[in-house]
Amino acid sequence: MDRQKQISTWLAALLPDHRFSLAPASADASFRRYFRVTGDDGTTRIVMDAPPANEDCRPWLHVQQLFQAAGAHVPEVLAQDLERGFLLLSDLGDQTYLQALDADNAAPLYADAIAALVGIQQASRPGVLPDYDRLLLRRELDLFPEWFLGRHHQLALTDAEKTALDAVFERIIAVNLAEPRVFVHRDYHSRNLMRIGGAHACNPGIIDFQDAVYGPISYDMVSLLKDAYIEWDEDLALDWLIRYWERARKAGLPVAADFGVFFRDYDWMGVQRHLKVLGIFARLCHRDGKDGYLKDLPLVARYLRKACERYSELSPLRKLLDRVEDKITVLGYTMDAGSLGARRE
Repeated sequence: MDRQKQISTWLAALLPDHRFSLAPASADASFRRYFRVTGDDGTTRIVMDAPPANEDCRPWLHVQQLFQAAGAHVPEVLAQDLERGFLLLSDLGDQTYLQALDADNAAPLYADAIAALVGIQQASRPGVLPDYDRLLLRRELDLFPEWFLGRHHQLALTDAEKTALDAVFERIIAVNLAEPRVFVHRDYHSRNLMRIGGAHACNPGIIDFQDAVYGPISYDMVSLLKDAYIEWDEDLALDWLIRYWERARKAGLPVAADFGVFFRDYDWMGVQRHLKVLGIFARLCHRDGKDGYLKDLPLVARYLRKACERYSELSPLRKLLDRVEDKITVLGYTMDAGSLGARRE
């Protein structure tokens, strides 16, 4: 019996007195899928389908409890079957921030997202989520040379470039690990924040948090403001970052007392994240056959280049970005305005 038929059988046992329909709701970069269950009375719920051979629901459930206790608007768990990898959840709607954001509503929606993040961070404590430690940070950084440079661009590094890149990676990790630590969603961006409408709206609805860790305090603001899927004017993003920093200080969170220090940490955290994301998007294409993420490479690369141009210590990374651009030009590609995205003419 295929997974969708198993879900229907499971729901029929859970809701014996109700008729319902089942339709795809969304999917993500993992093996998880989501279905919207619509009852004959019009009520809707969500089923998470996480095949046990590929996904484990328990981290999601653990983080859901932590974030819910912190006051975050996360899906409620209505029923679960961990053996088969099914969760029945409350429905946070079908409009992501990415779909909803425009010039008129961006300020209040981001204010809501910042307030929710500060609440989650205030609930932080060590020992309940995995540490975002040196090993994990380095494993993520290594995705960049393996998948983005090597597999996606067929770029072979010289020994000198490998040595220089290794030294930069170690410097990035040192800056990241020196930050104060809090709960980190790890993908706190416009695709994982839901806009909730109606008279009793509580924005944002927060999803896809199963990879949460205990790590650098600036990380989720990087995810939010240097979003791989939507770009804001740098001055506007800086204003939102300052508003977060001010709110975090008033809440007693351990952000740096000097905004300049916090901004530098934020920038360097962004370098780590964007190197990881470039590697992951390339891997999703070449290993998993999901080439839809390639269109998002240019923006991520643009964020990375801007940071590399601000800090001389990152010049080896900037030179590698230059090599990629030079290689593409030689092969007859045209660059997408200062990015590493390209298309064959």
